[in-house]
Amino acid sequence: MLKALCRCSIFNRLLSPKNRHLSTKMAEKSKILILGGTGYIGKYIVEASTKFGHPTFVLVRESSLTDPSKSALIDTFKNYGATVVAGDLYNHESLVKAIKQVDVVISTVGTEQLADQRNIISAIKEAGNIKRFYPSEFGNDVDRTRAVEPAKSIFAIKAQIRRTIEAENIPYTYVSSNCYAGYFLPTLAQANVTAPPRDKAVILGDGNPKVVFNDEHDIATYTIKTVDDPRTLNKIVYIKPPSNIYSFNELVALWEKKIGKTLEKIYLPDDQVVKTIQESPVPLNVILAISHSIFVRGDQTYFEIEPSFGVEASALYPDVKYTTVDEYLSRFV
Repeated sequence: MLKALCRCSIFNRLLSPKNRHLSTKMAEKSKILILGGTGYIGKYIVEASTKFGHPTFVLVRESSLTDPSKSALIDTFKNYGATVVAGDLYNHESLVKAIKQVDVVISTVGTEQLADQRNIISAIKEAGNIKRFYPSEFGNDVDRTRAVEPAKSIFAIKAQIRRTIEAENIPYTYVSSNCYAGYFLPTLAQANVTAPPRDKAVILGDGNPKVVFNDEHDIATYTIKTVDDPRTLNKIVYIKPPSNIYSFNELVALWEKKIGKTLEKIYLPDDQVVKTIQESPVPLNVILAISHSIFVRGDQTYFEIEPSFGVEASALYPDVKYTTVDEYLSRFV
């Protein structure tokens, strides 16, 4: 009887208004500000953030608010429950004001604005309230890439942003999402086509390096799951689900099995790919250089993830039912 009374007393204390308030505070999700939300990966991040119950703010330029081509997407964000905030990467006051409303900042700005993320860093320092910053990466690990120009310079800018974040002692998470499935799988990484090939496939290099292909919705899901996870603080999060790791040769073989046909395979050796990059105009040379890094150099998988610097998303969150490459390709059979 005495034990029962003690248990009841403890239970009542746990349910006291003060402790209920503490419990609610512990369960609160971080408020997230997303920059570049109307861009390619940004829109998926906004969707996932709202889906998982985070108070979500999207920084949008005044010009975008009145842009007919973006109005439908902005309305979609509002329907998700996101708060659209007028502001600009190049307006320090608007950046600081927006950042002071949230706990976490996620940047998904495009290539042209990568270096200008220093403006975000400066605003975060002034605001003084951010518990985590995600710079715009969402691709290869830029500290472990062996890319040729012009991709080399682009990756170097991302690496410089990392160093600036670290020098300023801003808490961070870097997301290495590897390949967007939507960029590569609908065409089987072939140029100048609109569907996976049914006659021949051009393969960069010898086709043996392993590559990681992830559905954009899954990239966003894994990203948002890391936001309040202490295991991902000041780490690189690699999105490398085991069922999505294929060499170019294995990818073609999977497609051949699905369509019941053997493709003619044309292999472009390393030096020929580099020569083509050097002779190609912008932006084709950039696309080819990134593809060279991925498919020829194998920059997504040649190294081991060490606990000192990184974690792997599908291992951290086994509950996520991600779209496999096999499932993704079945859409095009």
